[in-house]
Amino acid sequence: MHFIADFHIHSRYSRATSPQMDLENIAKWAEIKGIKVIATGDYTHPEWFKNLKEKLEPAEPGLYRLRHQFSGPEQIRFILTTEVSCIYSKGGRVRKIHILIFSPSLEIVEKINARLSLIGNLKADGRPILGLDAKELAKIVLNTSENCLVLGAHLMTPWFSLFGSRSGFDSLEECFEEHSRYIYAGETGLSADPAMLWRIPDGRRISLISNSDAHSPQKIGREANVFDTELNYFSIIEAVKRKDPKKFLYTIEFYPEEGKYHYDGHRLCHISLSPHETKKYNGICPRCGRPLTIGVLNRVEQLADRPVGFHPKGAIPFKSLIPLAEIISEVFGVGPETIQVEKEYKKLIKRFGSEFNVLLKAKREDLERITLPELAEGIIRAREGQVIREPGYDGVYGRIRVFSEEERKNFSGEQGVLF
Repeated sequence: MHFIADFHIHSRYSRATSPQMDLENIAKWAEIKGIKVIATGDYTHPEWFKNLKEKLEPAEPGLYRLRHQFSGPEQIRFILTTEVSCIYSKGGRVRKIHILIFSPSLEIVEKINARLSLIGNLKADGRPILGLDAKELAKIVLNTSENCLVLGAHLMTPWFSLFGSRSGFDSLEECFEEHSRYIYAGETGLSADPAMLWRIPDGRRISLISNSDAHSPQKIGREANVFDTELNYFSIIEAVKRKDPKKFLYTIEFYPEEGKYHYDGHRLCHISLSPHETKKYNGICPRCGRPLTIGVLNRVEQLADRPVGFHPKGAIPFKSLIPLAEIISEVFGVGPETIQVEKEYKKLIKRFGSEFNVLLKAKREDLERITLPELAEGIIRAREGQVIREPGYDGVYGRIRVFSEEERKNFSGEQGVLF
């Protein structure tokens, strides 16, 4: 069965997360996006776990769906995942590692939660902070069930990731030691893509998955994974572990420059630098004199043993896309959350069935029948990689555009009449 999956989101019990992130809204937006299998997220939180037990029922092995008495699209499947923040000292440094955990049943989750509740306060946040070595977390989870999957979340993010420049490690083995052989996958994160990680030894060894890390319903599916397997937990996990290109078809990625930590820089000083420029300044901000936040691209350069453009044999391919609302926003010249964008977005979804159908499959001539030719052109350009990139840095999102300023001037007048 061909389907799209997003394995990393957060519930309304996580900090800085929309109160709309309940199961019904998650299912609704998964359907709008074109996602079949969506993460529950945050299963360690007692209230959210209670919600999961109350509102979900078993579907295929290891997957769940909303119970009939609760509203929501019945065809959407939920997979049990959570993110844990491990903060601890190792090798003379403070480590801050975010770990993503997959589990095959609510019964296994309950056992994991019971163990972790003895270590830290699971009620404080949907993504709990535990003073626990990532190696020990992996040991607890995998001893509970060998069918669980443990992996590094957003592998390259500076502050909270396995390879992060601020608090991470240089290799999986350095982090997980003897348990590194049980780490089969890692998450690219918004500021990196597989092509960047293929340059790193561990980025070639493990499977690379991509997920939205959504904190609001509209962000679901901004990164995702495409499979052709049986619809059940065990087939999905096996396809990931084996890096089987016949079953794990490709990942859907942000253009990595749009991520918040692609370039180096200082947000407060409005300084954004490429790795080459950072080297020129010896890693020091030219305005305030403090150390720069080293971004993902620079960190990849530090760890890489292969050149830019290296493509390992048998690697799972990927496609880079721009969220549909952002393309509409650029063409209309208004914010992505405005009424005009929402109206056009709904019109396209109604016609083509889902956002991924629009972004990946809709033909130009079909798009032009119901929307502006400029918008049809923008969607095709994003699909083909014909974009203009302004890299993000130090917590500031980058910007990916499909039209130059000159092109926008040429058609803005006509749109002023239309809209």
